[in-house]
Amino acid sequence: QVHLVESGGGLVQAGGSLRLSCAASGSISSINVMGWYRQAPGKQRELVAVVSRTGSTNYADAVKGRFTISRDNAKNSVNLQMNSLNPEDTAVYYCSAQGVSHKGTFYPDPDWGQGTQVTVSS
Repeated sequence: QVHLVESGGGLVQAGGSLRLSCAASGSISSINVMGWYRQAPGKQRELVAVVSRTGSTNYADAVKGRFTISRDNAKNSVNLQMNSLNPEDTAVYYCSAQGVSHKGTFYPDPDWGQGTQVTVSS
């Protein structure tokens, strides 16, 4: 019901920065929570950061102080500014949208983007 398109991944050296962007398309009235998750090889998908429609944020301990999440409700978009990257941040990053109101229907389960690769070299 929601199409999420991510951009901004790539290869960066340790200590560098990347900015991920995600935009949701479709006839969307609102999205309760948008965020980013990541999955490294051989590991489960884990939360990176989420932000509510009112601006409340939640970060994984591993990224606190280094990553900043922001969203634009009017554009149904979310960004993730990643600074001081280290090799442990290497993963596929997925955008998520949960609690979507779409064409008069509320969808409580999350939708996911296709993922964007972030690789941090040492």
